[in-house]
Amino acid sequence: MKTEAILFAGVAGFFLVTDVLYAVWSHDPTGTAALTVSFLMALLVMFFFATNYRRKGLRPEDRRDGHVDERSGPVGFFPPHSIWPSLTAAGMALLALGVVFGLWLFLIGLGVVLAGVFGMVFQYVRAQA
Repeated sequence: MKTEAILFAGVAGFFLVTDVLYAVWSHDPTGTAALTVSFLMALLVMFFFATNYRRKGLRPEDRRDGHVDERSGPVGFFPPHSIWPSLTAAGMALLALGVVFGLWLFLIGLGVVLAGVFGMVFQYVRAQA
């Protein structure tokens, strides 16, 4: 993560220099704000990578003597069959249509999206008796 932190520090520095020069020469608040936000976003990513590097050290792929099997193991849990992602997608479609056709459809879509998201989050939670 050290390499990524240095890379994004360079990107943040580029946006900072560009932002200052653009602000001085153009006097355009819109472009200046966009470049400032770009600088802050690159700085945030750089901070994330630097913090992870300080906490965890070098990853196996960062070392010359690292092996592939050092990163092996379970990647994560992926549910085999679930209706909740489809329900969430349908709710998002209703939300988008609600922006065009009216608040009533937007609110229905919001309810469907919330039901889908809560279903995905709590799908594998079992009550402790």
